[in-house]
Amino acid sequence: MSKEAGLPESDRFEDAPHPREQLALFGHEKAERELLDAYRRNRMPQAVILGGPEGIGKATLAWRLARFLLAHPDPASREVQEAQSLAVPAENPAARHVATLALADIFLLRRGWNDKSKRHYTEIRIDDVREIIQALHRGSGTGGWRIAIVDCADDLNRSSANALLKLIEEPPERALFLLIAHQPGRILPTIRSRCRRLALEPMQAGEVAAAVKSLGPTWERLPDALVGEAAERARGSVQEALRLLDNDGVAFDRVLQSLFDRLPQVDWSAVHALSDRLSGRENESAYETFMRALFRFLDARVRAQAGQGAGALIGYADAWTEIGAAARETEIFNFDKKALVVSIFQRLERAARG
Repeated sequence: MSKEAGLPESDRFEDAPHPREQLALFGHEKAERELLDAYRRNRMPQAVILGGPEGIGKATLAWRLARFLLAHPDPASREVQEAQSLAVPAENPAARHVATLALADIFLLRRGWNDKSKRHYTEIRIDDVREIIQALHRGSGTGGWRIAIVDCADDLNRSSANALLKLIEEPPERALFLLIAHQPGRILPTIRSRCRRLALEPMQAGEVAAAVKSLGPTWERLPDALVGEAAERARGSVQEALRLLDNDGVAFDRVLQSLFDRLPQVDWSAVHALSDRLSGRENESAYETFMRALFRFLDARVRAQAGQGAGALIGYADAWTEIGAAARETEIFNFDKKALVVSIFQRLERAARG
C-alpha cells in the first residue's frame, strides 16, 4: 500500500518490500559498477534504460542508484571516489527519504489507481506524465539531483511516451531519468536513442533464493527446499519466485510443466480440467500463473532452438505471437478463458510437431 495515499501500488508485490525499501542488491554487479564508474567520472547520462525480464531487480537497482546520488550529490567527493558499490546505509537520511517518497526531488511515474474500477489503469496516461513534468520543473531548489523513475516504460501509451520524450529532450538542470523496461524494444525509438541502455540478465537461482529470504520474516520462515524449487522454476525472476510461493504456486507450476513437457502429446482430459480451473473471475490468480508459465515455456523453447536456424524457430515464434494476440483479445472482450486454454494447447501441439 502507498504510504502517502493508502492506495495499492502498481509496482509493489503484495507482502514484500517495495524496491525503494530494499537496500540489498543481488546480482547485477557489472551494471552497478558501470553506473558507479560513470558517476565517478562525472559522465552520468541524462537518461538510462534498465532492460531485462520482469522481476530480476531492475527497479531495485534504479532506486539504489537514486539513493546514492541523493546521498552523494558531488561526484568528486571522497566518498564517491572511494565507493565500492552504490550501497547507502539504512541510517542515511537519503535512504529514509527514498523509502517514504518524502523528498521533493525524486519522482515516480507508474500506472495510477482508478477509483471507479478499483483497479490500476492498464497504462501510464499522459496526465500522469504532465504531473511529473510540473513537479520536475518546480523541484526543491536545493541544487541537487532531480531523479524520475519510470516503472515501467512498457506501460507508456503513445501520447504519454511522446510527452516523456519531450521532457527528456528538454530536462531541468541535473535531471536523471531511469526507465525500467521489461521489453526495451517496445520503447519509442526516439526515446531509446536518447538513453544509455543497460541490459540486465536474469539472476542465478541461488541469488533469487537469497533475495527472497532477504524480504522479511514472512519469506525468511519458508522452508529452504521450497524456496529453492521456486527459485529454480522462476527463471531468474524474484517476482516470479514470490508468485510461485503464494497459494501452492509451486505445486501448480509442476502440473503445468508436466503438460508442456508431454508435447507434442496432449492429455486433453487434463487440459479440459485445467480450462475449468482457470475460468471465472475468482480464478484470475491461477490464470495469470498459467500464462506466465506458458510464456516461460515458449521462451525456453525459442532459446533452445535458436542455434538450429530460422526453420526450427518459426513454429514456436508464430505460436508465441498468435497466443499473445488471442490472450489480449480474451482480456479486452472478456471472452471465455476455457476456449482460450484449449486453443493454446492446440496451437502448441502444432508448433511441437513442426
